[in-house]
Amino acid sequence: MNNISDEHIIQQILKGNQELFTIIIQRYEQLVYSMGMRFFKNHDDASDFTQEVFVKVYGNLYSYKGMASFKTWMMKVGYNHAVNKIAQMQNRNTDEYHDTIADTSEPLNIFMKNELGELLEQAINALPPAYKVCIDLYFYAGLPFKEISAITGYPVNTIKSYVFRAKQHLRDALKGTIAEDYHEM
Repeated sequence: MNNISDEHIIQQILKGNQELFTIIIQRYEQLVYSMGMRFFKNHDDASDFTQEVFVKVYGNLYSYKGMASFKTWMMKVGYNHAVNKIAQMQNRNTDEYHDTIADTSEPLNIFMKNELGELLEQAINALPPAYKVCIDLYFYAGLPFKEISAITGYPVNTIKSYVFRAKQHLRDALKGTIAEDYHEM
């Protein structure tokens, strides 16, 4: 089943073969979960986010028109859901989102205790939101500029500019720290 295209699977699901949706989940669960971790910073919220995204994707399969790859369409659904969820959390005027950052029991947060990881995370979080989204989707999700454009609605050249500027901001923010000698950006 791995060699069957997403589009063919979706056509079959829409014709009534709903159990094929498990293939879609298996293919993209880790990618959606990773996006959830980048937005929510803990396992429980990322897991909830992953389930919510797949429920939304399944409920809206009829609206997928094939204009972009299914993966891009699904990531856009996930991105929009994350942005809306964060906005709702902030509108409730609670510290729920910020409390999740302090959860240190998860593997990603354990790794972030490493001084370099902490410095980089702080620098990324200080970026303007548009830069941060582009950096996250480009470096962490590994998406090409064209797919990031389809997800965010930003033009490709704007995304390239945001990634370039974000890298400059990160270099400046990390200047004078142990991260300055780390040249992968």
